[in-house]
Amino acid sequence: MIAGAIHILRLGRAGFVFAREGVLGLVDPQALPPPARLGLRLARFIERRGTGTRSDRLTAALTRLGPTYVKLGQFLSTRPDVVGATIARDLESLQDKVPPFDQKLAEQIVVETLGMPIAEAYASFGPPIAAASIAQVHKATVRDGEVLRDVAVKILRPHVADRFRADLSDYYFAARLAEKLVPDSRRLKPIGIVDTLARSMAIELDLRLEAAAASEMAERTRDDPGFRVPSVDWNRTGRNVLTTEWIDGLKLGDRAGLDAAGIDPRALGQIVIQSFLRHALRDGFFHADMHQGNLFADRAGNLVAVDFGIMGRIGPKERRFLAEILLGFITKHYRRVAEVHFEAGYVPAHHSVDEFAQAIRAIGEPIHSRTADQISMAKLLSLLFEVTAIFDMKTRTELILLQKTMVVVEGVARSLDPRLDIWTSSEPVVREWITRNLGPVGRIEEVGAGAKLVGRIVGEAPALLGRAAMLSERIDDLTKDGFVLAPESLKGIGEAEARRNRSSTVALWIIAALLAANLIWG
Repeated sequence: MIAGAIHILRLGRAGFVFAREGVLGLVDPQALPPPARLGLRLARFIERRGTGTRSDRLTAALTRLGPTYVKLGQFLSTRPDVVGATIARDLESLQDKVPPFDQKLAEQIVVETLGMPIAEAYASFGPPIAAASIAQVHKATVRDGEVLRDVAVKILRPHVADRFRADLSDYYFAARLAEKLVPDSRRLKPIGIVDTLARSMAIELDLRLEAAAASEMAERTRDDPGFRVPSVDWNRTGRNVLTTEWIDGLKLGDRAGLDAAGIDPRALGQIVIQSFLRHALRDGFFHADMHQGNLFADRAGNLVAVDFGIMGRIGPKERRFLAEILLGFITKHYRRVAEVHFEAGYVPAHHSVDEFAQAIRAIGEPIHSRTADQISMAKLLSLLFEVTAIFDMKTRTELILLQKTMVVVEGVARSLDPRLDIWTSSEPVVREWITRNLGPVGRIEEVGAGAKLVGRIVGEAPALLGRAAMLSERIDDLTKDGFVLAPESLKGIGEAEARRNRSSTVALWIIAALLAANLIWG
């Protein structure tokens, strides 16, 4: 009871901030039941006048409420199926920049996390160069023998984990309440949404997990052309501290710097697109936050990615789905695109493949009539998901994150080369994956994997048969003299029967009393 009251008070404060900043004015009252419409009208009386654009209202409210709400906004920007495409676009502009915390406090966290004095861990430790709601970054140097090298040190904000846990408990309370009081909300799975956010935050709040993601990405992309990942210094990394190689690179938006370094922005834009597709298709593991702040160009013209707090994973079925629909649109094989949806089980079988292929053609044909710089792969996937909704395709959260990342990646690539031909850049990567995985080599590997599985099952067969025989003997022993229950089971059954009898007796007395009253007053 007390916990519920605390949740209501905390959520009430958030509601006040949303109302004050004018966010509730974005809600369509026609979509609400009558009591909620009245509440919405009353809430708008406290709205601050001149609150600016819709994006300004959202960002102001979420920033004022703190880091958990900022992360919630950034997460919901990847879920247009939940908040709608318009609000999702507004949330894309939400920036996660706050003033840094004290230098001495940062050094204290380093000492406590690494278990060594700051002077022992680093030859020098500079002031913060960037700060966000979860962590801030310092530039430092370390000594390897006689060699000094620069490193980046990421440090979690003090007490940020406690703040996130408290706010997440509020979200769970609100999600459970929504599912209980508003049955229609269950379609959007509010508790599942909070679960996903909680898992994402658990990774971001333990920098060892981010270090592991960076290490895995570096291992998978070691031989990738034009792409690399900073190495992790595991000796100076812990739950609250992450130390990586310092990237002396250029921001992708620094056109003058890129020109001065002799780096071709058009080639860099192609690397951005191809690297993302290669990671998603080949590895099923991709950087899901590839905005310009997390991407740099080194002096050799390589693309360098940083900040691996948000990563995406897709399975073999999703990779095949992505590759085949992209190739299908490239080659105008619309029926194959439709068939892939049915084969993956994304569209129910009672629908017509031909009708679905017709809907796919309505998306693909206009694209082929445009110039290369007018074609948007991200827009294509967005339209595709809109059409599939008509054919009862259920929401696939992993595909939505993939599509959202593609929107960002495409935007970064276009900023480097406004006339970038997305299809020409993508086709080599897609065809390579198709040839490797769906061609003869892939088929042979599938047969090999199947043979291994059969061999493993055959090898385990004697043990499985032995366990089955032991189970059969045990059942025979239990039922030889009739089915015997353990004393604890008998006691439980007796207590349950007693409770049932008491309930029946009470019910009979109530019925008798009602009959007597009816006779007396009848």
